[in-house]
Amino acid sequence: MTTTTRRDALCDAAIGVIAREGMRGLTHRAVDRAAGVPEGSTSYYFRTRLALLVGVTERLLALDLADAAVALPVTALDLDTVADLATQIVAHWTGPGRDRMLARYEISLESVRHPELRARFLATGATLRTRIAETIAHLGAPDPHRAGRDFAAMLDGLIYDQLAGASGPRPAAELRATIRQMLAGLVGAPQR
Repeated sequence: MTTTTRRDALCDAAIGVIAREGMRGLTHRAVDRAAGVPEGSTSYYFRTRLALLVGVTERLLALDLADAAVALPVTALDLDTVADLATQIVAHWTGPGRDRMLARYEISLESVRHPELRARFLATGATLRTRIAETIAHLGAPDPHRAGRDFAAMLDGLIYDQLAGASGPRPAAELRATIRQMLAGLVGAPQR
């Protein structure tokens, strides 16, 4: 197994630990157990807890960008297609990708108290938001950077609400209608 592959596997195990046990449960030993590797393996690749959290943050970005590349092609999209694709991403990130989102929310709160982690967390978020802005630009948004940032924030709120919000999960049709309405407002398209 190559170094990159082993690091990814350890980060994937850490994502699972964070999703199941929260930040308090994240230890090098817990990741070793979850990954099924000899004790000390995680600390070999990630000397400190902070290094592990930075690694997990970078792994989350790589996985999210892979999802976005498949689900949100940059060109030749109309408003309804982007709404459909964004709804599929939200469904994925609150279904099969649920652990990743739970881990991301835990890390986002942890990053508030650790400037080095915060800097990395914001940088990875900016990368994904740039990708979203590129898609939004093709819909004719007057300020694609701002619209992309706002759309990402709105999606983040919907994902959080689907996972842990007080109102509980929305049905797929309602979620799609909400996403389309948000997009239409951001790009100045007619509402339906």
